Amino acid sequence: MQKILLSVLFVVFAAFAVKAQDATPQPPVNPNAPEISFDNLVHDYGTIFQGADGACEFKFSNTGKEPLILSKPITSCGCTTSSWPQEPILPGKSDVIKVTYNTNNIGPINKTITVNSNGKTSMVRLSIKGTVVAKPATTTPEKPNEQGATPVNK
Repeated sequence: MQKILLSVLFVVFAAFAVKAQDATPQPPVNPNAPEISFDNLVHDYGTIFQGADGACEFKFSNTGKEPLILSKPITSCGCTTSSWPQEPILPGKSDVIKVTYNTNNIGPINKTITVNSNGKTSMVRLSIKGTVVAKPATTTPEKPNEQGATPVNK
C-alpha cells in the first residue's frame, strides 16, 4: 500500500515539475515595436555566367512605430557577403540590404542570409538561388583573305 501511495505521489510531483517548466513567463509584446517588411525574400539569378556580377538588393521597410535596428546579416557561406544599414531605420522609411554572391564557382546557387533585428519578427531569412554556368568559349574571327593577295613565303 505504501508503495502504491508513494508511486502516486511521485507521478503527481513529476507532473507538476514538468508543468512548472512550461510556465515560463513571456515578455509582453510591444504594440509599437518596429517591424521589418521585405518586398521579396528570394532573389533568383536564373542562369548566370561564371565571373558575372553577383550583386543584388533586398528592399525592406519599417512598418512599425519605433526605429528599426539591424544587426550584421549572417550568410550561409563565405562565398556570399552582405552590407546593411547600420543606422536606425525610422518608422515608414525604407532601405536595402546588399548581397553579393561570388560567381567564380560553377554550379547551383542556394544560399541564405539571416537578418536579425529588434522588430516584432526578430529574424528573417533571405535566399538567393540560381545556377552559374561556364562562359562560352570566345573564338577569334579569322581575317578574310583579300582576293588577289598572294601569300609571302620566307
